[in-house]
Amino acid sequence: MESILEPLSFVLTLSCEDRPGIVASVTTELAARNANIAESNQFWDRQTGQFFMRLAFNAAADTSREALELALKPSVARFGMKTQLVNQASRPRIVVMVSKFDHVLLHLLYQIKVGWLDAEVVGIVSNHAEAGPIAAAENIPFYHWPVSKDSKAEQEALVMDLVQRKNVDLVVLARYMQVLSDTMSTRLFGQIINIHHSFLPSFKGAKPYHQAHDRGVKLIGATAHYVTPALDEGPIIEQETARVSHSMSAEDLVAAGRDIEARVLARAVKLHCENRVMLNGHKTVVFG
Repeated sequence: MESILEPLSFVLTLSCEDRPGIVASVTTELAARNANIAESNQFWDRQTGQFFMRLAFNAAADTSREALELALKPSVARFGMKTQLVNQASRPRIVVMVSKFDHVLLHLLYQIKVGWLDAEVVGIVSNHAEAGPIAAAENIPFYHWPVSKDSKAEQEALVMDLVQRKNVDLVVLARYMQVLSDTMSTRLFGQIINIHHSFLPSFKGAKPYHQAHDRGVKLIGATAHYVTPALDEGPIIEQETARVSHSMSAEDLVAAGRDIEARVLARAVKLHCENRVMLNGHKTVVFG
């Protein structure tokens, strides 16, 4: 009995100056190749005049990404589009960087294990040894690379080499308590996501929950953002807050914050891996 090949799933993201005919041009080319659109999202930024679009579609099993890119080439040239076409059969490859706090790392690994997050962690990098047993339990290569003022450039060179050798798509800073250099932040712009333990911009620096407690805040939160040379000022992907009260101690705020951090970073990574995040200057367009 002849087997029936399953269709391939692709995601196309594009951005360009807004003009009439963009959607029609792209969808006409896809329809001509019997592609079936499963999901469509679009956004026009009135302030900048830029148009953003995400199309998820199915195509015949023998359809190649190169053939689709060739078919879309006239539309890309006509509208000056920036495009990315991804075959969803390829799982994003992730390197997670962590220090001593492991709650965010454990949550990420669990969400991958249960299938909510479709990605593969190909390495865990840490400047401390504590995460080694976690990596061993999950059969993930562990790289213990301590950092000092004198060894920072050498350590980052090791990370960059790992990213290249492992064909890494995304670096995730899961409470990695080191500031990346401007060089690394620039080279991997749009490929590094950090979780910041506050609702930016607020209470930067050491012990943010204790600062918040001293000020009697009623909301705490966490922010997942892309890393840039400007510390904690990269384009924001996801945020969440929780209401707190005067009766809670600083330790209570820390506990509540840990849960928020884990959830926010996991959602940001999922959005990125599903090609739902598009850079728009200092901001992001996030198609949920």
